[in-house]
Amino acid sequence: MSKFDDLKLDLLKLVDPTLNLSFEQAGSLVAIAVNEHDVVEMKVALKSRKKDETKIKLDIARLVKVKYQYPGLKIEFTDSKFSIDEERKVTYIGVISGKGGVGKSTVTANLALAFQRLGKVVGVIDTDVYGASLPSIFQIPIEPLSTTEDDELIPAEKDGIQVISPEFFMPKNQPLMWRGPMLGKLLMHFFENTAWDPDTEFIFVDLPPGTGDVQLDVQSFIPHAKMVLVTTPHPNASHVALKAGLGAKEIGHEVLGVVENMSYYFNEANGKNEFIFGEGGGKMVADTINAPLLTQIPINQPLDQTSYLFSLEDMNGKLYYKLAQDILNLIQSEV
Repeated sequence: MSKFDDLKLDLLKLVDPTLNLSFEQAGSLVAIAVNEHDVVEMKVALKSRKKDETKIKLDIARLVKVKYQYPGLKIEFTDSKFSIDEERKVTYIGVISGKGGVGKSTVTANLALAFQRLGKVVGVIDTDVYGASLPSIFQIPIEPLSTTEDDELIPAEKDGIQVISPEFFMPKNQPLMWRGPMLGKLLMHFFENTAWDPDTEFIFVDLPPGTGDVQLDVQSFIPHAKMVLVTTPHPNASHVALKAGLGAKEIGHEVLGVVENMSYYFNEANGKNEFIFGEGGGKMVADTINAPLLTQIPINQPLDQTSYLFSLEDMNGKLYYKLAQDILNLIQSEV
């Protein structure tokens, strides 16, 4: 082998300190070449450039200039896209809808809680940037998040569920008025710069309604996410939900199934289900996108009226628990 080949082999043995993986394992050596002046030029991706760039630059210089006697070195550092979460086998479950007002965030929160009741370590990312509501649903104070020594965000936590939301970055009751590129940077922090519990198994992603910029940005971070589509039985809601489901499939996501929310009101006076928003929307969407209708959640409120989350004493709490079991079985059957 040539001197250059030996150098590459040694470089691939270097370790990204944040990932604790070799350059070869993490794909850190993006490009390398020797120019006409015998100067080694390379592009290196690091997970935490701020913390590790100086050390890695010295390690590379020792190899290039001291061990292999090249006269010059040029290094371009870039951010590593290597996902530690993939190594931990974190499953991302996105919750989507076609339009606002169908209870998508409530479904996200209660589904995350149901997974935790099944013994899973759970996180939630609120990407509904213009209508963030998960801190309110979980009743978490709106305060700036702490960071680790590596400047990673430490999620807020409620009853063991980890939560990241744009609300933690904005003054209370102030609207978020950002354009697409700024939103992309915020989402990058959520997906690539968050210190989740190392044992996290499932991360639920509450997406904004529709098929806009945020959906496309999220797809770039979690291209193989699984999706749960929320609609109400009303034709206007289901018609738009159908577009969201088809859009999710078009960009490569797997739609696990459809949740029909606000399906009916159980009238205790006569013991009947009152279909105040009509019937059939969830089934229509499920049949059209060739996915199961996972459950039908009635209009209800928790027995504990100080909470927005359903306990296992609530009818809806039992339905969410069964929904979590069914989704978990669907995911495990694919492994």
